[in-house]
Amino acid sequence: MTDTTTARQQFVELTSRTGEIADAELDEFWATLAPVTIDFLIGEWKGGEFQTGHKANGFMNRLNWFGKTFHSAADAKPLVCLDADGNKFSNTEAMKGEASLWMEEFRGEVTATMVYDGRPVHDHFKKVDDNTMLGIMNGKGALDGTRYLYFWLERV
Repeated sequence: MTDTTTARQQFVELTSRTGEIADAELDEFWATLAPVTIDFLIGEWKGGEFQTGHKANGFMNRLNWFGKTFHSAADAKPLVCLDADGNKFSNTEAMKGEASLWMEEFRGEVTATMVYDGRPVHDHFKKVDDNTMLGIMNGKGALDGTRYLYFWLERV
């Protein structure tokens, strides 16, 4: 595992890029990060996505996505969006409901995962530092062939 200072530096470098990032580069970064627990996720998070050329790139921007809020394992709000006045709301239409949190195995490691209520989609998380996570959206409703959607969250 990479220490958090090195992970943070790499995260800043990746999120500062203006062009597309190769899936393989994000996969390599993911492999260096530590899994997280459900307790680590609890709170409000602001998010963004990595531009990889995935078919879903831009979807969250069109929703005016702010991030995610995790109140408990049974109460996760995956699509906290901003309305025209800048007020936050849980967009339950876009993914047919909200979500719950589970510990799941992904790529040989058990890590906290958000499971959408209304779609066959799972968001897996790993820790960059105490206030930052890398996420991979996985599942039937999220794959672009065999490609995942990569995103990030920073604690508010």
